Amino acid sequence: QVELRQSRGGSAQVGGSLRLSCVPSGFPFGHWLLGWFRQAPGKEREWVASIDGAGQTTYLDSVKGRFTISKDYDKILLFLHMNSLKPEDSGVYYCAAAPADTKGGLARSADLYWGQGTQVTVSS
Repeated sequence: QVELRQSRGGSAQVGGSLRLSCVPSGFPFGHWLLGWFRQAPGKEREWVASIDGAGQTTYLDSVKGRFTISKDYDKILLFLHMNSLKPEDSGVYYCAAAPADTKGGLARSADLYWGQGTQVTVSS
């Protein structure tokens, strides 16, 4: 059974940093696509970042250079390091996973599994 358990989110001021973590289980951690999505109030959920089985990463343009997605293979953890935070980064963040052969990659996958979501608030 696929499960994605997320840590608590948090609050930060503009320019600050936060780290999100996710504990995946029930699937081959080293092979599946993993990533993060977010949803701001009144907006649709959007893809933020992905990491594949080889460790290659892709990012939403608006977070490039500020966010880093990473995996800890020993502890079986997924992270999203968020720096230089902006108010528009606020929202509920979701950890996500999909099989490696999912069509369209994680951002467009129809086979997504979701974490429970965690709130991130950036204030000025």
